[in-house]
Amino acid sequence: MSPKIPEPRFPEAAMTASRQEISNLPMNVIYGDVPADLSGHTFIIAPVGSVASGGLPNPNATHIFNGDGMIYRFDWEGGQVTVKTKLARTPCYYADRATFNNLAYRSHQFRDRGLLRFSPSLGLRDEVDIAFLAFNTAKDSQERLMITYDAGRPYEIDTNSLEVVTPVGGNTEWKSFLPLPYPFPPVLSTSHPAFDGYTNEVFLVNYGRSLSNFLESARFIYDLEQLPQELQQLLSAIAKLLENNPLQIPLGMFSKFSQSFSQLLIGWIEKLLGTAMPDFVHLMRWDGVGKLQQWELILPDGSPVRIEQSIHQLAVTKDYVVLMDTSLKIGPEQILNNPVPDSLETERLLRRLLTRSQQPNSPIYIVRRADLKADVTTVVVRPALIPLETVHFLTDYENPDGQITMHTAHLCATDIAEWVRKYDISKFDAPKSAPLWLGGMLSNGQMDVGRLGRYQINGETGQIRDAKVIYDTRRHWGIGFYACQEKLASGLPPQRIDNIYWQSLGFWPELLTEFIYNLYEDYPYRAVPLKELLERQEAFHNRPSSLFRVDTIKMEVADFYDAPPGYFISSPQFVPRLNSNGSSTDGYIVCTVFGGNNNEIWIFQADRLEAGPICKLSHPQLDFGFTMHTTWLSAIAPRTASYDIPVRQDYESLLKQPAIRQLFTEAVYPHFQ
Repeated sequence: MSPKIPEPRFPEAAMTASRQEISNLPMNVIYGDVPADLSGHTFIIAPVGSVASGGLPNPNATHIFNGDGMIYRFDWEGGQVTVKTKLARTPCYYADRATFNNLAYRSHQFRDRGLLRFSPSLGLRDEVDIAFLAFNTAKDSQERLMITYDAGRPYEIDTNSLEVVTPVGGNTEWKSFLPLPYPFPPVLSTSHPAFDGYTNEVFLVNYGRSLSNFLESARFIYDLEQLPQELQQLLSAIAKLLENNPLQIPLGMFSKFSQSFSQLLIGWIEKLLGTAMPDFVHLMRWDGVGKLQQWELILPDGSPVRIEQSIHQLAVTKDYVVLMDTSLKIGPEQILNNPVPDSLETERLLRRLLTRSQQPNSPIYIVRRADLKADVTTVVVRPALIPLETVHFLTDYENPDGQITMHTAHLCATDIAEWVRKYDISKFDAPKSAPLWLGGMLSNGQMDVGRLGRYQINGETGQIRDAKVIYDTRRHWGIGFYACQEKLASGLPPQRIDNIYWQSLGFWPELLTEFIYNLYEDYPYRAVPLKELLERQEAFHNRPSSLFRVDTIKMEVADFYDAPPGYFISSPQFVPRLNSNGSSTDGYIVCTVFGGNNNEIWIFQADRLEAGPICKLSHPQLDFGFTMHTTWLSAIAPRTASYDIPVRQDYESLLKQPAIRQLFTEAVYPHFQ
């Protein structure tokens, strides 16, 4: 009998992160050499927990994305590299720290709510931990940089010091999605605003979902410490019945109960809120100098655009702005964390009752840029629909004859808004629980293979003229982050994207829970049959994390590298070679890599991925967890732009209670003189 091949384990390094800041730390070369023609500055951002957690992992198995953003800047020069890190210290960061550390403010404390961090009296943390956007005005002598988040305003940072400088837009320029007077208003935005380097315009979005919209996603909004006692007792009894049911009665038999229960909770939450929340989508344009211009987006029938999940990304072409309802679902089901901590059975039942799967299609809304006029307040969109769900996409800048070219990564039946809970059951090792140390990690045991798409869309009608979709059942599991040539030697973006580098997380069986399996077992666009999905040998050894280059013209994978067992690749960034020939493959791919207890930086030649990394870097003081998006700047310098939203002026009118005004005076304002 041949010896059993050991099963690779998800890297623990991705689950831990330090909040300790670092200044100009030389990185250790553990393999190869840093290329002498690798130059400039690579920026990476990652969540690193809150003041309450002291780093990662988060307490109570809260989603790993819920945390303050740590900015990492790697400075490349002459074959050497140093790293500098800085926490994103926004005004709500200082309020969070004060309410946690100071007993006088403890009644206003923020607490983790699944994907979000919230205070019943202060509002929602803007954790700015997802992505960057480099931009500049025609008069700027240097590139500027903002950090972004799906549930808050973006903030501009100083590229030299990495300090937070100013929000983009004042509080009065953004509309909250909850009609309550919080000092930190809950705002829905996008982690990927778009910059047009030809016109020096930034496009952002501010949107909200109506109360009925939220309640269609889940049965209620949970924002209290615990459920009413009567409801908790009722749920506990039902949960025990289901858990101890020898006949395994289907949950569908309780649909009538679920509907009655829903009506009870809907009435409860409507009474709590007092007023309905409207659906709205405001497209915003900013010149980097003045106030945000904004237009309300409406459908051809005059009704408001209705976002069911999120606008994680938007894109800009020469004549159009493209928005998408992306498959990062943000709703009350992502706020539910542990409402009944004394009964795992009840929590498991609540999750089954409240959570929906993400929608399997991608609604698109196209805005003609010519319609964005100063004398109008509403703009009609052209809707379109792409089969298969999408989180990240790019568009070519050129749109000849009104034809938009869109490049997409489809995370099929892969739900990044769900995470491993302490009461989850492993699908591969049932009835055993999922490993407790994985609590908070994405439930990213994908329920189908990912796909890559290229679409030709008529910008005037929304008609999809052509579609090409490809996939590889070995290396396209969990396609996530991307990189491409962002700028030409002129500093302008390319008119056309001919190569895109994508990474895949790979298939990690321990991240597939019974809950996620049941949620997506009836996925309508299935490519890999369920039986094959659960084939143990395939699952553990033949679905690696991968870094691969897609030739978007031929629409084929032109080059790839598969990570070793037990490793995964994340956060790729294209860096053009010093004195590059200008092609989209003449440079390097810098990325983070996790394996076991090691977190490292790997460097690949962009035109030879299959050759493997040419350099690996690490340092015991550099402890980053699951990293997010990246960017690259050729140069950094102290910020000289004059745009600024004064913090005191921004918040003073929102501070209605004397105690909260004192909190801001003592713990927030002094940091922003």
